Amino acid sequence: MDLRFKEELALMPDLGHRLRRLRWFRMTFRSHARLVGATYGLRFEIDDAKLTRAFLDWVETMEKRKDLAKVDRADFVIFAAGLVLRELIRQEPAKAVQGTPPSAAAGPEMAEIVAFWPEGFLYTNFCVSAIAAIYEQEFGEAPAIDTCADDLRTWWSYRENVEEMPAYAVAFLDRFLGAEPNWLLPDDPSSRPAMVEALEAPSRPRPIRFGNPR
Repeated sequence: MDLRFKEELALMPDLGHRLRRLRWFRMTFRSHARLVGATYGLRFEIDDAKLTRAFLDWVETMEKRKDLAKVDRADFVIFAAGLVLRELIRQEPAKAVQGTPPSAAAGPEMAEIVAFWPEGFLYTNFCVSAIAAIYEQEFGEAPAIDTCADDLRTWWSYRENVEEMPAYAVAFLDRFLGAEPNWLLPDDPSSRPAMVEALEAPSRPRPIRFGNPR
């Protein structure tokens, strides 16, 4: 996963709350698409109507689940980003077209993944970068990225599964961050291992969990 793009997101104060506003969400997504496109030799055409629909569907879901942010804030940030990813994959607001040649900064492994599924990489990298920036702002350290995030075979499985069931995007995002995915109910926050543990021991302080690369 290419986390260079998180730096621009990290410059935005209170990123976790600003991304809940449509104007900021659309602005940051478009900016991210330009950065990714310039690095990997692409241009992304963005459908504002689809992007807005993805945002509104995400917000509607989040309103029903926001109380769980008090249970385990660190895990909820990842879950919330997983729901954004689910909606982006479902609505497909971006379309990649040929742009300029890729920059020298584009690594061969990531370039291969981007060539395989440019829109999926854009959506996933946006969400992972947002998580990393929010974690740095709120917890002082970004979560580690699992090595499977750089494996084209994982991305083949990822694309195949989310095309059949977009909710699997939440589970794959967890996997990329080294967390235990919930394959049975991926978009049910109350079934997440971290949430279950926190709900079973509400009086115990919750540590910040970071995934470790395998």
